[in-house]
Amino acid sequence: MLKKSLALLQLEAAETGANTLKRSLNGFSLIAIGIGVIIGAGLFSLTGIAAANNAGPAVTLSFIVAAVGCAFSALCYAEFAALVPVSGSAYTYSYATMGEMFAWIIGWDLVLEYSVGAATVAISWSQYLIKFLGKYGLHIPAQLVMSPFETATLADGSTVSGYVNVPAMLIVLAITAIVTRGTKGSAWFNALVVALKVAVVLVFIALGWQYIDPANYQPYIPANTGEFGEFGLSGILRGAGVIFFVFIGFDIVATMAQETKNPQRNMPIGILGSLAVCTVLFVLFGHVLTGLANYTEFKDSAAPVAIAIEKTPYAWLSSAVIMAILIGYTSVILVDLLGQSRVFFSMSKDGLLPPVFSRLHPRFNTPAQSTLLLGAFIAVFAGFVPISVVGEMTSIGTLLAFVMVCLGVLIMRRTNPDAPRPFRTPWVPVVPILGIVVCLVMMFSLPVETWLRLYVWLVLGLLIYYFYGQRNSKLRLAEPASATLWKLTLGRLALYVSAPVGLYFLIREAAHSVSNWL
Repeated sequence: MLKKSLALLQLEAAETGANTLKRSLNGFSLIAIGIGVIIGAGLFSLTGIAAANNAGPAVTLSFIVAAVGCAFSALCYAEFAALVPVSGSAYTYSYATMGEMFAWIIGWDLVLEYSVGAATVAISWSQYLIKFLGKYGLHIPAQLVMSPFETATLADGSTVSGYVNVPAMLIVLAITAIVTRGTKGSAWFNALVVALKVAVVLVFIALGWQYIDPANYQPYIPANTGEFGEFGLSGILRGAGVIFFVFIGFDIVATMAQETKNPQRNMPIGILGSLAVCTVLFVLFGHVLTGLANYTEFKDSAAPVAIAIEKTPYAWLSSAVIMAILIGYTSVILVDLLGQSRVFFSMSKDGLLPPVFSRLHPRFNTPAQSTLLLGAFIAVFAGFVPISVVGEMTSIGTLLAFVMVCLGVLIMRRTNPDAPRPFRTPWVPVVPILGIVVCLVMMFSLPVETWLRLYVWLVLGLLIYYFYGQRNSKLRLAEPASATLWKLTLGRLALYVSAPVGLYFLIREAAHSVSNWL
């Protein structure tokens, strides 16, 4: 398996010149970037969905389960980010530990984690915008704020189907324009928005706590309906898998390594600091949210905070919070776009994607063309796909990347035991193994439809790799007679494509058996 050497990656990290990213971020900037994307759609929208469909008031336990898995993964990310401070995150780490094909799979998977994640936030932003405008008598036709796969019941009782979510598309395109202008300006904008979002969460917790109705916590863990993932213990696990989406912020921090001052010190600070702050806020937020309103009221709503606030006498708070959420969501989309464009930047520099994705703007020194292409792709996703679908796709993409990073630490400790590590993951191999186990449990608690979408997405990615990436890989072309290696037989390709399906159903059946036994 063709791998990038640790020495080569560290040489890339030390590169300077016209075609390199500018180092302008410090530890505080990284923490703000992490918080900026963590406090977003998952907190303000998916929390209610997970409570209504999976965990009930025990969604707070789902947050804790997800946070534990994140903590294990975050420690592994911190070691890699300090050891190999280059853009690319899990893609780069996989290239050094498991080889080029696995690196491609993770890079392609990160499209789900970042791009589809930004689409999720944009859809929720659109729904909060409707509520905000509605308070002032302004209404957008329902057909223009839904995907074609959604329906809505109007005030007169009639049912209409959506055409396209126009506000979601417009906000993505607006943030894309900001991101193309540079990381430093984006970081200042993000820091201001993050301060506002944290203030909103704290105000919601402080004011909402005194109006909690204890009856809403009964039962705290609703009885399982007989279906895996619908309440009970399995519901807590599936809820954790759904809301795991919210914790991808520290992962995106890792993509900023090549734009960070003193990354050996600041990358671990940004990754672990943002995770710690947000975990505490999430558990408190979920407790107040499900205490103000019964979890059943959040079903099919991407704006549960607005529902909860209606249970308090603070009518003025509703408009203020929704406005703050609208502004705050923009930072999530911004950071997702930053992260995705930097992953594609690394893949393009390795030859696995066309040169357009690593071409820097002569004035802004950013991958502007790549950002514009990704922005257009995300806008289409936000306009035409329902939030429940994109949210689960993002979660499974995130979990797969985390599994690979935890596995990568185990491999790197064995293959490069003496490499200088500014930050070391504690208790290896226990921490990486626990990270792998927790993430896999949450992955297999997600619906089979989500797995099938992931499978189709990865098959498409493998086809692109075999017919473009492998043929143009700079590392592979540097080896003798490597130019013909891309011509794989159809039988070998079929094996790669079909094996994960059989493995999935085998492990899922085992997981169901264990769940039934519990």
